[in-house]
Parts: sequence; C-alpha cells; structure tokens
Amino acid sequence: MKVLFNAGEIAQKVKELGDEITAAYEGCNLYIIGILKGGFIFMSDLVRAIRMPVRIGFVRLSSYGNSDRPQGNVRILDDLEDAIQGRHVLIVDDIMDTGQSLLAFKKHLESKGPISVKICTMINKTQRRTVDMEPDYYGFRVPEGFIVGYGLDYAEDYRALPEICVIEPNNGREPA
Repeated sequence: MKVLFNAGEIAQKVKELGDEITAAYEGCNLYIIGILKGGFIFMSDLVRAIRMPVRIGFVRLSSYGNSDRPQGNVRILDDLEDAIQGRHVLIVDDIMDTGQSLLAFKKHLESKGPISVKICTMINKTQRRTVDMEPDYYGFRVPEGFIVGYGLDYAEDYRALPEICVIEPNNGREPA
C-alpha cells in the first residue's frame, strides 16, 4: 500500500470543507445524510468541523458488495426515517467513483421535497465516472487506483486506517 494522504492532510482538508459548508449554509436548516458504511468516519469528523447546528441521518446503499466495481442497480437497504421536505440536504460519502450510486440516491431524495440536495465526498475519483456529475464539495481528487483507509474499504478491510492509501497489485489478490 502507498499512502496518498496522511492523517494531518486529511484533518486539514476536513477543516477546510467544514469552513466552506458553514459559510454556504449559514442561517439554513441543514440535514446531513451519511452513507454507511464508508462515509461514517469522514462524516463524524466533518459534522464537528461545521460550525452550526445540523441534523444527521444515515442510510445504507448497495452497489459494490465485496467487489471493486459497482454491481448493477443501486439498492437502498436502509432509508431515512426523517422527513426532509423544506430542508437543505447534504449527502456525505467516502468516495464518488462512477457516480451512479450517488446520482440515484440524490434523485431519490429530490423526490421527497427538500429545498436543495448537494453531495460532499472525501474522494472525488474521476477515472471511472459514468455519469455527468461532480460532488459539490470534496476533499481530494484522485484520478485512478483502488483507494482504502479513512472509511474506504476493500471487502470490508482497511476502513480503520487513519490515512488514505492506494492498494498496489499483489499477484492478482488485490485490486489495481
């Protein structure tokens, strides 16, 4: 594994995102939705860096399973319990890769009548993007490679790493 961003660089980026989001939503009723499991570490740090009251919720989506690539249709395994009508909504996830999952979930939320729906990811990975969409806020742009750590996983491993790394090929056992 090769470290792309160390814990200090991640903390600085989260602070910058918190400042940017605080300024953008000042005086608004902001509801932040975390995508489990990958987004929970980033979201935990981010909500503490946002200097205003926020409400939070979590959802679980499925598109990857234990693969390194999306596996077809996006399924909402656990949806929101709270109403978001008339609120500003910020979706927080670990990574935007192909963009299919986040686009599908954003459209799902838009049908519930919020004022706005925006997306914040720690990683904006551009190599495999298949939809015409970018995150509204993101920490780092990474063009390619399989990224793990700071919530990002490969088959449920590596989430707890304090840094963001790229997995290098290992005799075909790990993704490139």
